[in-house]
Amino acid sequence: MSEQDGCEKLILVVDDEQTILRFLKIKLKASGYEVITTSDGAEALKVCAARKPDCMLLDLLMPGMDGFTVLEKLRAFSEIPVIVLSARSGISDRLSGLGASDFVPKPFNPDDLVKRINVAISHNRK
Repeated sequence: MSEQDGCEKLILVVDDEQTILRFLKIKLKASGYEVITTSDGAEALKVCAARKPDCMLLDLLMPGMDGFTVLEKLRAFSEIPVIVLSARSGISDRLSGLGASDFVPKPFNPDDLVKRINVAISHNRK
């Protein structure tokens, strides 16, 4: 029983590019989601533990804790869907092994990303 049951779904966006954070916050709010953003991997893990978002959008290349490490540490305590956003290629096998739900290459189509979020959340509820 999530605190989001009957409410807007909560999406955590983790990216070190402020323009991407701002853009995704606007797009996701317009799509009916509640949005939390951070550019820090350690902070993302704290938010996941405290707020239990319905889905995380995670960049891989960040200063400090990278997305691979965030995903690995997250899986120690949470099975929330994680959609990885990255300009890197050839990493989908590694991401699957770490428990990523989906991989979306940058640049991405925002409408396609919203559809993927909807799918990830609905699959997680089953």
